[in-house]
Amino acid sequence: MEVTSIAEELLFTTVRIETRTPSGKILGTGFIFEYILEDKRYLFLVTNKHVISGADKGSLTFIRSDGQRPLLGESYKLEINEFEKMWFGHKESDIDVAVTPFVPILKHIHNQGVSVFFKAIPSNLAPNEETLKGLDAVEEVLFIGYPCGIWDERNLLPIVRGGITATPIYIDFNGKRQFLIDASVFPGSSGSPVFIYNAGTYWDKKSGHIIAGHRLFFLGIISEAFQMEDTGEIISTTTRPTVRVRQLLDLGIVFKAQTIIEAIESFLRLIT
Repeated sequence: MEVTSIAEELLFTTVRIETRTPSGKILGTGFIFEYILEDKRYLFLVTNKHVISGADKGSLTFIRSDGQRPLLGESYKLEINEFEKMWFGHKESDIDVAVTPFVPILKHIHNQGVSVFFKAIPSNLAPNEETLKGLDAVEEVLFIGYPCGIWDERNLLPIVRGGITATPIYIDFNGKRQFLIDASVFPGSSGSPVFIYNAGTYWDKKSGHIIAGHRLFFLGIISEAFQMEDTGEIISTTTRPTVRVRQLLDLGIVFKAQTIIEAIESFLRLIT
């Protein structure tokens, strides 16, 4: 496969994460993020705290490379013991973001004689304050990951899903550095990167005109979805036991890109 478009590149930013915890197996999404500071570039793998919490073992699944192109359908699965210990969580307990340096992982894979194909999301795709002011209250978004563990099992590609912002990106929902999206977010989508990607044309709030061109912003990371719990009845000849039914509200919580940058900067301060 030749990777030539922005949309194609986005397919290779994610990594499938599987963990084993005392309570069972968890499937999630991670993605590769490039933190740019002056003339230095740092690669990190990013996911949610809750994806790796309590994991004594975990695995990362990559697509192999011939050195230039991805080899669709050819995987490399890296098994890691004491999986949770390799991650560094955001210092604020209620910010569901965890990061780990990616270069040591790449070196280990290279030492096995394997090359993997990936694309990193550069930190300069995260909108700054001025750019945020130019975004509208409702924007189309897409996110990439492995909802309910679903992926293209033959080619090993993730699933791309879409929606709209349910709260303005430039306002902190409930006073926290997060916003909501109106989209079908399921377990396994946790850790998915969220983007605005407009190809061809897009609406510009400032000018009030439709602009010809492309637009790509990295907005943040999906954490979880809102659920509604209903109480129903199961009719029996002797008893009337009640059951609880959980329904997803198609509202996902996204922690803003800045929280990922904060976690990385905290980590770098610890090691320098």
